Amino acid sequence: MNKPIVGITMGDPAGSGPEITIKALADPEQYSYCRPIVVGDVKVMEQAKKFVGREDIVIHRCEKVSDALFTPGTIDVLHLDLIEDISKFEMAKVSVEGGNAAFQCVKKVIELAMAGEVDATCTNALNKEAMNLALAPEGMHFDGHTEIYAHYTHTEKYTMLLAHHDLR
Repeated sequence: MNKPIVGITMGDPAGSGPEITIKALADPEQYSYCRPIVVGDVKVMEQAKKFVGREDIVIHRCEKVSDALFTPGTIDVLHLDLIEDISKFEMAKVSVEGGNAAFQCVKKVIELAMAGEVDATCTNALNKEAMNLALAPEGMHFDGHTEIYAHYTHTEKYTMLLAHHDLR
């Protein structure tokens, strides 16, 4: 049986999402559960692996999901080219560029799921202020991931459930 392909958003590039992703996917055990592919920007993920001291990890640039290798020690990244100049991008700062990048990753992972290219999605943290600054010129506003998913899946009745073991 093929393991499910899971599309994982990189999150806000100015935040901890890319670093969390590197740390999680550095664990080879994750590949025994699924075939992960990060939806984001290769430049951000390259920077994140340095931040967490995992320069041994290979970042594999993918133009489409079918390019992914799904191999431990290699993190497949569906590259969206979201950050213009990573050397000038400010970490831990609210920015339109960071907010747009995080939003575009969520939108893309939803599109991939709707097209059947990924079997599941997983989202990293995004900064709602930054995202909504980026969306304001288009007259859009979202309270969070749940509302983005509802909008792009054309779902009128929706809710969010947080669960951990027996806690719901």
